[in-house]
Amino acid sequence: MELFSKRHIGPRPKDISEMLKACGFETMEDLISATVPKSIRSKKAMDLPKAMSEHEYLQHIHDLAAKNKVLKTFIGMGYNNTIMPSVIKRNVLENAGWYTAYTAYQAEISQGRLEALLNFQTMIIDLTGLEIANASLLDEATAAAEAMIMFYNGMSRQKKSSGANKFFVSSHCHPQNIAVVRTRAIPLGIEIVTGDFNEVQLDDAYFGALLQYPTTEGNVPDYRAFVEKSKGFEIKTAVAADILSLALLTPPGEWGADAVVGSTQRFGIPMGFGGPHAAFFSTKEEFKRHIPGRIIGVSIDSDGNKALRMALQTREQHIKRDKATSNICTAQVLLAVMAGMYAVYHGPDGIKEIASEVASKASRLNACLIAAGWKQDNAAYFDTLHLECDLKKQKEIRKKALDAGVNFRYFDNGNIGISLDETTSEEDLNSLSSILGGKETNDSSTGIPTDLRRQSNYLQHPVFSMYHSETEMMRYIKRLENKDLSLNFSMIALGSCTMKLNAASELLPLSWGELANIHPFVPADQAQGYYQMLNDLADYLTEITGFSATSLQPNSGAQGEYAGLMVIRAYHESRGDSHRNIALIPSSAHGTNPASAVMAGMEVVVVKTDDDGNIDLADISEKSAQYSDKLAALMITYPSTHGVFEEHIKDVIKVVHDNGGQVYMDGANMNAQVGLTSPGEIGADVCHLNLHKTFAIPHGGGGPGMGPICVAAHLAPFLPTNPVITTGGAQAIEAISAAPFGSSLVLVISYGYIRMLGAAGLKESTEIAILNANYIKNKLAGHYDVLYKNKIGLVAHEMIMECRDFKKSAGIEVTDIAKRLMDYGFHAPTVSFPVAGTIMIEPTESESKEELDRFIEALQSIREEIREIEMGLADYEDNVLKNAPHIARNVMSDEWEHIYSRKKAAYPVRYLESNKFWPSVKRVDNAFGDRNLVCACPPMEAYEMTE
Repeated sequence: MELFSKRHIGPRPKDISEMLKACGFETMEDLISATVPKSIRSKKAMDLPKAMSEHEYLQHIHDLAAKNKVLKTFIGMGYNNTIMPSVIKRNVLENAGWYTAYTAYQAEISQGRLEALLNFQTMIIDLTGLEIANASLLDEATAAAEAMIMFYNGMSRQKKSSGANKFFVSSHCHPQNIAVVRTRAIPLGIEIVTGDFNEVQLDDAYFGALLQYPTTEGNVPDYRAFVEKSKGFEIKTAVAADILSLALLTPPGEWGADAVVGSTQRFGIPMGFGGPHAAFFSTKEEFKRHIPGRIIGVSIDSDGNKALRMALQTREQHIKRDKATSNICTAQVLLAVMAGMYAVYHGPDGIKEIASEVASKASRLNACLIAAGWKQDNAAYFDTLHLECDLKKQKEIRKKALDAGVNFRYFDNGNIGISLDETTSEEDLNSLSSILGGKETNDSSTGIPTDLRRQSNYLQHPVFSMYHSETEMMRYIKRLENKDLSLNFSMIALGSCTMKLNAASELLPLSWGELANIHPFVPADQAQGYYQMLNDLADYLTEITGFSATSLQPNSGAQGEYAGLMVIRAYHESRGDSHRNIALIPSSAHGTNPASAVMAGMEVVVVKTDDDGNIDLADISEKSAQYSDKLAALMITYPSTHGVFEEHIKDVIKVVHDNGGQVYMDGANMNAQVGLTSPGEIGADVCHLNLHKTFAIPHGGGGPGMGPICVAAHLAPFLPTNPVITTGGAQAIEAISAAPFGSSLVLVISYGYIRMLGAAGLKESTEIAILNANYIKNKLAGHYDVLYKNKIGLVAHEMIMECRDFKKSAGIEVTDIAKRLMDYGFHAPTVSFPVAGTIMIEPTESESKEELDRFIEALQSIREEIREIEMGLADYEDNVLKNAPHIARNVMSDEWEHIYSRKKAAYPVRYLESNKFWPSVKRVDNAFGDRNLVCACPPMEAYEMTE
């Protein structure tokens, strides 16, 4: 049997031996013993199933998937069957050029996905009737919660001073939306009031409201009077809207909504047992400094040509930290790209035709059921019927429907919901009519009254009308793909981000209907394959982390942080310690840590780090004692954010425990722990795992991610539940995300990663990650200094390279090095985190010695270019670093105004002669884009290049 580890791990056995010698070691165990403190080393191997070959795994996951029953599902509740155009499935979802890219922080080599996301934003702005949109959020429920928080933080001074803290949530919202909003409100002191929007008595105590459009039952109310009344009390209104319905219904932005949120799952994305799906969020321009998540904006490059970038980054938690209004770190980029492409491919006429056909079929079904004597409660509707029924008859219908292979929505009061979608066929309509005893009728009435019908145009930008043949669409997707540097071209050595191989065998099952086409709220017996896989995965993660239980619900790393802190909060409250609200956070922590702590209702106290980058033991001892009565938690990353295994980590944890606090471990650096140590063995109480890092879910250009939390036994009772499908512990906190198991479909990837590597392969992966990092460190010695090392000069799986001195010696900023690396065919490592003016390098275990050597050669060559400036051999201003990146149009131009050669600009080392990546724009002007914020597609002539 061929081990999968041979394919996943980059260096060959001969390479490993050479690399160990370069690091001064004979064996791998010698290196690991010198790197990982003995006090935290695991005493036994992980108890995991034997590793499978790729062939065995694919047969295994096929057998698991076959245990799921794919019925015709008409449940609705924000999840519908869709048709993903094959050209998008083949060229985006199944194309490594799209799913292995990183977040677009280096805009010059991200122009393709930035354009795709700008299309997405334009689509959302058009369909919702508002002014500004972001590049997607995690799911509809968290988007609704973010709207609430945005309104809360954006209140006028007068409104704040009045003590307004009530948020109205319509009882006709989807239950998962209500649950997540309620969860997020608790630690912020927001009072949630639920009820009928026609009956609630609004007053000055309210600051915001959430409505569902259409309602969870499918009704399409006229909300205009409610919104107008709300404005009189300075109450902001958010609307959770069905994206497809907005092709026919008057968009909320036109009747006064202040924010519109929802899911773009209906635009060609499979249900996937709950995700991943790209949520949307649009609002008025007045909220541009408060809007959560990432915004793609239009700027210019250094030649004055149009270029795209992530705009207004100063709003984000990485910069604002505990002052941030959101902890969101990831979007659902890959899914947003796909949903945007769906709109590009179908265009305005195609989208309207799909929506109209769905609405027409709903009207026809409604007519035949009414003719048969059914009472349908929705006076106006788009795609969903709400049938009055008693519990006895509902039970009969349920049996009849299941016998026919059909799922309806069954309400607790006996009523039945039926939601149609673009996959609903004439055969389906006949089947539904047969199950419900419908009668043929010539009634052709529509479910959408004239006064609720949309009159305005949408998707009028030419991009939505240019690519409607498959040939043109395929070429458009490829043209954008070619503008982006992703893992299918070269290594992406981003510290703390772990850009490792996303193996084909892990990803292939995502396209299988038995996994992709399952609604998250189907009866458990229809998802037995999923439940077996999810239960096993939770057990594996529990074993790997050394804990007692796992929740798979959080669908991003930042959401995992929040979930972990909310579990700690619930634990303290259960013990009568609700006053514990202090979170100790090292100054080196990720920006999401303090932002998550504030969202969880905690007050952040910063802990110092010493000269070696470790947590200052004296400072944390002092602050733990100072806040002993109020200490809730310590948030740490291990190995540290500085890339070192801290020797006194157990002492740090003991200090916090002795003072009544819990220890939350950020799982960002689990790639250096798996198989060698674990959060549980180290002594932490809870950790989240970035499955899009250590456990091989692709970053997808900025998402999807998954952030499960693993907890010690005393915290297990508080793991989160779901309002529809019960999950979590006996004293569970309310929902963290919309679906019971978050983005379940991509959990298949991490399951496959673990099953194919097994305990030995997982441990070996960790060892090679540490070897690769130390190999790079040693090869770059004499060129760059490493900022933090252990006592004998070793790093963990990543390192921080010192670049600050170059500004003094040559006028070179760390940004110049990042941009110059593009000319060498590499994405820059993490820039200026956690230390400004440095780069943080993490090679991962998947990179071969050959690729590592290419990367080393590039950095050595760049150092020589800096030396040329230092020695006066290159100009201080007109040099290859200050002008990087160099694009093909300039290098091939008849005019060349630089004093260095074209070859030096574009081909500084020989390997580039056979494999050259060309950035599509020159260095992007960030400040211009923020001063002139444009977050929708500009006219096509704006993309014309200057002469």
